[in-house]
Amino acid sequence: MRTELEEAYGFLFEKELIDDIVENGTLKKVAAGEKIIEIGEYVTGMPLLLKGAIKILREDSDGDELLLYFLERGDTCAMTLNCCLGQTKSEIRAVAENDTTLVMIPISKMEEWTAKYKSWRNFVFESYHTRLSEMLDTIDTIAFLNMDERLMRYLRDKVKINRNENLQVTHQEIAYDLHTSRVVVSRLLKKLEKDGKISLQRNHITVLDL
Repeated sequence: MRTELEEAYGFLFEKELIDDIVENGTLKKVAAGEKIIEIGEYVTGMPLLLKGAIKILREDSDGDELLLYFLERGDTCAMTLNCCLGQTKSEIRAVAENDTTLVMIPISKMEEWTAKYKSWRNFVFESYHTRLSEMLDTIDTIAFLNMDERLMRYLRDKVKINRNENLQVTHQEIAYDLHTSRVVVSRLLKKLEKDGKISLQRNHITVLDL
């Protein structure tokens, strides 16, 4: 775990904090598609991503999901931080976008490290700022972009997160993430293919316009 921690966070955290994380953190490996945090659960630890990616989702009263943002190596989730510090139930669902390795930091250490380590304090504040900006960006996308623009942006984000322009994703999965219907997604994907921006295969999309 130490080597992966140093690769992902060594440029942010001093050696003493890395030592503390190794001593107190719990290493966790999650398969693609597996839930890490569920809506309505109490959050007992804060995740630090060492490898892979996680998508953060909200759910409306009808049970439909909306993708808020992705987390990559070196990130953490501000909404999880908020639940940990306030000891409240989670308002988000966290799902592994691909095979993911993370370290869970116990709540008891978060406040202690905020007082003890300047690098941890800066990391927490910067994480809040970054995730808030991403959520505002999501709101702007919903409010101001057409659905085909939202879809293209989503596909480009998936390429970036997975580091692969060939995406193994179904039309239904996309519809869930974008809070729309599979029929709409299928129609827009065909339009994007006609425009030369993507190439469609069964459960497989190649993004050409990056």
